[in-house]
Amino acid sequence: MLAGLTGALLMVGAATAEAEGLRYYPVAPGVSLAVRSGPSTSYSIVRYLPVGAQVPIFCQTPGQTITGTYGTTNIWDNVDDGEYVSDAYVKTGSDGYVRPRCS
Repeated sequence: MLAGLTGALLMVGAATAEAEGLRYYPVAPGVSLAVRSGPSTSYSIVRYLPVGAQVPIFCQTPGQTITGTYGTTNIWDNVDDGEYVSDAYVKTGSDGYVRPRCS
């Protein structure tokens, strides 16, 4: 029952994001990505994204430079309220910003 409820909540979240014009971007294959409370590895880990996850990017901000699957970058993606992942592990199709800068 809980799994069904969780799935339903994820679908509602996805529908809300799509309604707001957000696109979901895939995390690098085979990577369980750490989600942090700020744009650097010095911030605490809030949770891990599972292998095969896709994330909405609400805004992007400069932070610590990271080398990952998709190159080296200082761009960090805001994937939820107060939650960031390095853009080096998110396939956006660009080496630059694809969403507005976080304020």
